[in-house]
Amino acid sequence: MWGDKKPEAPGKKPLPQQPQPSQQAQQVKPTVPSANAPGFPGEAKTMAPIDSTYPSTSSGNTARLGSSLHVKGEITGNEDLLIDGTVEGLVQLEDRKLTVGASAKVTADVIAREVVVYGNVKGNLRARDRIEIKKDGSVVGDLTTARISIEDGAYFKGSIEIDKTGDAGDDSSKASFARTNRGAAATTTS
Repeated sequence: MWGDKKPEAPGKKPLPQQPQPSQQAQQVKPTVPSANAPGFPGEAKTMAPIDSTYPSTSSGNTARLGSSLHVKGEITGNEDLLIDGTVEGLVQLEDRKLTVGASAKVTADVIAREVVVYGNVKGNLRARDRIEIKKDGSVVGDLTTARISIEDGAYFKGSIEIDKTGDAGDDSSKASFARTNRGAAATTTS
């Protein structure tokens, strides 16, 4: 042991010995602060898994407007959006998916690639790809889309324009439908 130490050069301070990295990498596990840790009053809680009530998007990049939030104005963006709160105004997500959650109240016109309604919407919906109104969903307004799905138990009042070209702004080859709650009437326009 005494012989392992190298002699020091005069006038130089010895460097502290650095621990050598181990041959095997150690895994670091995150810890949850205890209830008695300073700055963390109350009980320590584990993080809840992500709510899987609504299907996730293929890209996994979905913005969320929580149930306690109220927005008045215009929402525009380039990512999928899940609304659980209240929105008044305009929602414009040209090439993205809008999901209106079960607790949402949306009073707005909507322009998106895809719209799925679990909650309440009052306004016109325009979707380039498709619109789905789920069983507890409610929509009062006119719909323009290439594909439509209205589940049993859903409420819909308004007109539907089916745009077979996939561009909801084109007026060629559209069929117009009107449906109020459980009764339905259909007319075709050229």
